[in-house]
Amino acid sequence: MKQPSRNNILIALTYSVTLTLGMFLGYKFLRDQGYSVSSLISFNEQSDDKRSEIINIIGRNYVDEVNPDSLKHLTIDSLLHQLDPHSTYLPPVDAFEFAENLEGNFGGIGVQYYVLNDTLLVTGVVKDGPAYQAGLKLGDKILKIDSVVVSGKSLPKEKMTGRIRGKMGTNVSLLLKRSNQPQPILMNVMRDRVAVSSIDAGYMLSQDIGYIRISKFGANTDQEFTNYLRELKAKGMKKLVLDLRDNEGGYLTAATGIANQLFPENKLIVYTQGKHEPRTDYISVGGGEFENGKLAVIINEQTASASEIIAGAVQDLERGYIIGRRSFGKGLVQEQFAFQDGSALNLTIARYYTPLGRSIQKSYKKIDFDTYQSEIENRYAEGEFTKSNSKQDTTSKVFLTGSGRKLYGGGGIQPDVFVKIDTIGYNRLYYNLINNRILFDYVYGVLIHRYQPQQLENAYETFNVSESDLKDFTKFAQSRKVNVDTKQFNASKSLIKTDLKSMLYKYYFGDKGYYKAQNVADPMVKKAIQSLNKAEAL
Repeated sequence: MKQPSRNNILIALTYSVTLTLGMFLGYKFLRDQGYSVSSLISFNEQSDDKRSEIINIIGRNYVDEVNPDSLKHLTIDSLLHQLDPHSTYLPPVDAFEFAENLEGNFGGIGVQYYVLNDTLLVTGVVKDGPAYQAGLKLGDKILKIDSVVVSGKSLPKEKMTGRIRGKMGTNVSLLLKRSNQPQPILMNVMRDRVAVSSIDAGYMLSQDIGYIRISKFGANTDQEFTNYLRELKAKGMKKLVLDLRDNEGGYLTAATGIANQLFPENKLIVYTQGKHEPRTDYISVGGGEFENGKLAVIINEQTASASEIIAGAVQDLERGYIIGRRSFGKGLVQEQFAFQDGSALNLTIARYYTPLGRSIQKSYKKIDFDTYQSEIENRYAEGEFTKSNSKQDTTSKVFLTGSGRKLYGGGGIQPDVFVKIDTIGYNRLYYNLINNRILFDYVYGVLIHRYQPQQLENAYETFNVSESDLKDFTKFAQSRKVNVDTKQFNASKSLIKTDLKSMLYKYYFGDKGYYKAQNVADPMVKKAIQSLNKAEAL
């Protein structure tokens, strides 16, 4: 398991086994720029002409000085790896998914499902989407898509999934089994564009503290954020916890738009600069929804790029507290160059700098691509996530805030309040339960039939799965050939209970329910609340 933090493990599990029909929200390719896509360039896939044009684009636009002759005999991926780890070539399918992800919409019917006992179980229906309007409900089982049977042990997984997505304006026919209906239901749904929010949750943690979690910076994120601020202020919010954990970036303009809601007028938020790009300053315009309230920003090792711009500005300008662990360290800006075959080049054209002039990009000059990609795992192996204090590179350049605090450039954003990973419970049994999908199978196969939403809705603080549920869970795991060692189970018991609770809430209440359940005992959220309730300033 690459990422040992509790939230990352469960989130990774959620999105690896909960297949989203018609919306692949991949996080593999994320750009950090507000530039328009270049005009289409016509070449065949992987042709010599395309490689030559890519080299020409690099010579005209790359952030640093490059010798084009040194790239001529390399494949496209290899020549890009010679530049930096974030310049990427996207084949047509990946480029299409990349654009859909950041634009915040996709073509489909707006439904999520899970393969349970060789049947497609509906685990989420996007409100006001085509499936929702047609009457598809949580818990429906999809037996047939058009003329293709997608339920049964004899079917390989690839024949069961991915058949709902199609051209907008076309119909898909679904044969459904509903628990309270004796006969299957035939339902026709017209594919359409479905809006997807980039904000996972927004709610009140207490009487005066609001919470907003942003998953990425897409085309509509700043407006969504503004709407949440207004909604929470109407409920009494005077302090805000902004959760940017696992946010790998997105549009630079979305990040600066969010910063406009947090900073008063005429504050430098970030600036960008490259060999072919003159310095561009992004200045707050004032009049934002939350310029004066107390602020805490939560980050972790997967907080990257545009989300680091927010964290860096908050820290440099002493606007609030940074809580968590050292961020990823991506300070490079990409522009996309599109080809007529649907592929695209995302090329680094500039670096971004925090208000004090810090570049937070971690080093990549003396290491190969694979080593750079495994840097987060190396941090964990070296004990950075579990020690009492976060690693601080005091050899880099020192920057002073207005009050005289020392900050450092390079290697990401260091938190003001470090929160280490609690590794208790992360043992072989727990990973076996994850790898064998036992947690999800038990929630979808057993718990959703024991608990109804009315029992859970107002019980985030008090509800827990029972001891009887846990006993049944161990029997369930053993029936699936997982050896349940008593000592390891007792060590993981609290973790397993929280995971089962959170996934049950996600089933009934979506991402918001999931995070509300998780945050009850989340140590970073608790530290953020403590920091906001302090009387003194930073």
